[in-house]
Amino acid sequence: MKRYLYTGLFLLAAAAPLRAEDGSRLWLRGNATAHARVAAGRQSPTIAIAVSELQAQWQGAAVQLSIVPNKALGDDGFSISGSPQSGVTIAAVAEQGLLYGAYHLLRLQETQSLPPTLSITETPRYALRILNHWDNLDGSVERGYAGRSLWKWGELPDTLSPRYAAYARANASVGVNGTVLNNVNASPQILSPPMLRKVKAIADVLRPYHIRVYLSINFSSPMALGSLETADPLDKAVQRWWGGKVAEIYRLIPDFGGFLVKANSEGLPGPQDYGRTHLDGANMLADALAPHSGIVMWRAFVYSPNDPDRAKQAYQEFMPFDGKFRPNVIIQVKNGPVDFQPREPFSPLFGAMQRTPVMVELQITQEYLGFSNHLAYLGTLFEECLQSDTYARGAGSTVAKATDGSLFAHPLTAIAGVANIGSDVGWCGHPFAQASWYAFGRLAWSHSLPAEAIAREWLRQTFGSDSAFVEPAAAMMMQSREAVVSYMMPLGLHHLFAWGHHYGPEPWCRVPNARPDWLPSYYHKADSAGLGFDRSSTGSHATAQYFTPLREQWDNLETCDERYLLWFHHVPWGYTMKSGRTLWSELCHRYQSGVDSVRAMQQAWDRLQPYVDAERFALVQSRLRTQARDAVWWRDACLLYFQTFSRRPIPYALERPVHDLDELMKVKLEMTHHN
Repeated sequence: MKRYLYTGLFLLAAAAPLRAEDGSRLWLRGNATAHARVAAGRQSPTIAIAVSELQAQWQGAAVQLSIVPNKALGDDGFSISGSPQSGVTIAAVAEQGLLYGAYHLLRLQETQSLPPTLSITETPRYALRILNHWDNLDGSVERGYAGRSLWKWGELPDTLSPRYAAYARANASVGVNGTVLNNVNASPQILSPPMLRKVKAIADVLRPYHIRVYLSINFSSPMALGSLETADPLDKAVQRWWGGKVAEIYRLIPDFGGFLVKANSEGLPGPQDYGRTHLDGANMLADALAPHSGIVMWRAFVYSPNDPDRAKQAYQEFMPFDGKFRPNVIIQVKNGPVDFQPREPFSPLFGAMQRTPVMVELQITQEYLGFSNHLAYLGTLFEECLQSDTYARGAGSTVAKATDGSLFAHPLTAIAGVANIGSDVGWCGHPFAQASWYAFGRLAWSHSLPAEAIAREWLRQTFGSDSAFVEPAAAMMMQSREAVVSYMMPLGLHHLFAWGHHYGPEPWCRVPNARPDWLPSYYHKADSAGLGFDRSSTGSHATAQYFTPLREQWDNLETCDERYLLWFHHVPWGYTMKSGRTLWSELCHRYQSGVDSVRAMQQAWDRLQPYVDAERFALVQSRLRTQARDAVWWRDACLLYFQTFSRRPIPYALERPVHDLDELMKVKLEMTHHN
């Protein structure tokens, strides 16, 4: 039994073959022999990149790059005019706009979307579009499933991997303009002088692509590095230390972006260790960074072991400080109120926190969605979050509008994605995992783009433009994340994962002396009466943190969106669902539909073999086999366990379980990826 379940995990360490189509070129596979005529009115390293990309790939008539005084474009925007047949002009206020315009023109060409006459104006919806790397200084990657860290700290600063520039190019091609190099569970050593020289070396490579470097910091750094007796943010010596350290960084890296901070969460140090608040800590760092135009991204991922509902705590801790943070502080909020689950309602801080800039944190890496073994296109998850209506100022107050400056007019706007990138030759561990990185960049630039359109863009550039391939492959991608939700945790179930990792199911998990909110039973509350966490007005009343009409809709069992039903309600097993089935029967059907969806994905992919190179076809096919086995494992583990409470038969029209519960309860996976 153990060997059978481990099979998929062993794939994580397998290296992809070094072939022409090993996935290393990502979506940047355009013909590099075009020899196009490109002219630019001025020179710079950034403009030289734009010229080089166009010269190598553009198939049309000559291209002119022009800097123009058009304030409406902003620093990053661009316009494209003219015709592929007679000549094209890319105009921008700043050099990075020319670079983004060049990549946009080439994207239109590679996706066969070039109109006969070009009249395009593009400006990004978020000013800062940032990847968060959870990379450690020892080369490991927390929640990383694509090999070791991209950053070779032992070789830096003298040796620069060619992948640094390739990484920068890929990010610039989709408009990403910032990167946090290290884990939010930060080592103080990242701020030591030798490490800062290594950071400078990376920043120098990324700069021509207009990607700023940021660092995650450990709040106790003044004690670890400065020999101070405290890290109290109101202590003058601590403030002076941070001011000196920030000045040191900017002498090395003049365009340094700022700090990302995880404080007083999961045992990490923070201002609360000294009787201070998140406000005190964030403003102290903001004051140190402000003279250099740096920012503080202060994460709202906080929870204590004593709170009766972990989902409420971020709102409770941060709302009292709304409007009191320095202007260069932005609060970084995960898309949902718990922790990157396959599906969560949006965090209530979006829309509620109106006098402080708030940024969305999305997870591109598949920590809770099958690692790099499962195909789960997260463009649909990103779209679902960004287009959710908060009703903060009436209908249409989406999460996107609440964070892009349009609803609350904050000049500081940003969005972050936790990267899924590693040393794997294909970058992301699964060929289709590249699509989520691509989708994050495209949605960070334009959050109104449909996830399905982005999927087609990515497929055309990554595999080919034959519609006989693109259409079924896009359909497969669009159902993939919903399939994961169905075979893992449908109807609002969440956090049913095994102890020590977030891969397999263990809804029965019991660990002596463990924090309750680290165990599945804290969330599913299964008993003889029913299933689900009561967050309604009769329970923890988390629904009160949302605006009308969501507050009332989600509070009422009869009107609650069934996608979140068991998130907000403890529902009787015999409750009649919208389908006419009982809750138990509906749960069984949802789990089976997830299994069926993965099998349909297998069939769809096998039919596409004629359109895909042998190496990537075989890799995806192998991953799908693992995913199909894992889906059955999830279905059987959850249904057989919950059946011990419901005492109801699995509907006879559905497939029978193929495992025994006692057998599944003995499974212990030996994971190498952990906190």
